[in-house]
Amino acid sequence: MERIINEHLVIRHLRESDIAPIVAGEIAQGWHSTPQKLEERLAHVAAGRAVAFAAVWDGVPVGYVSLYDGPIHGPFVGRGYPEIVDFNVLEKYRCRGIGSALLGVCEDLAATRTDTVTLGVGLHCGYGAAQRLYVLRGYVPDGSGIWADSNIAEPYTMVENGDGLVLYMSKKLK
Repeated sequence: MERIINEHLVIRHLRESDIAPIVAGEIAQGWHSTPQKLEERLAHVAAGRAVAFAAVWDGVPVGYVSLYDGPIHGPFVGRGYPEIVDFNVLEKYRCRGIGSALLGVCEDLAATRTDTVTLGVGLHCGYGAAQRLYVLRGYVPDGSGIWADSNIAEPYTMVENGDGLVLYMSKKLK
């Protein structure tokens, strides 16, 4: 699969050769990044659990996302909805339509199987751009509140504002 978005942007399946430049780009912007996360995504693709896409800008991999058959954590487990996982666009390439293009490919694929797609978004400021994009694209919280490390965060308890603090959202597809 390859979708040409414009003269600069192509969305295609994630390849092993994309890992090194993506990880280098994440490290250059100050993120703690290792190849293992993307290697795991490709292993899940090989096992038939997911599809992974890369955004390629002028020949350079600058973003990625995976679409899983269904979630393993959160309020949507067992409902038959696909889940968007690990969505990232390198910061210096944002505000060019890359994130929307990646999400669009996932939503189009999900729509061939169901009327709803789901995701979980982190709550700290590092996820701010994704939070805004999801709302602008029509994703709404599921109403279960925030989750901390795969469990509902009970009211009036202390939780760490790290990557494990998540709000689950869904979108009805046309």
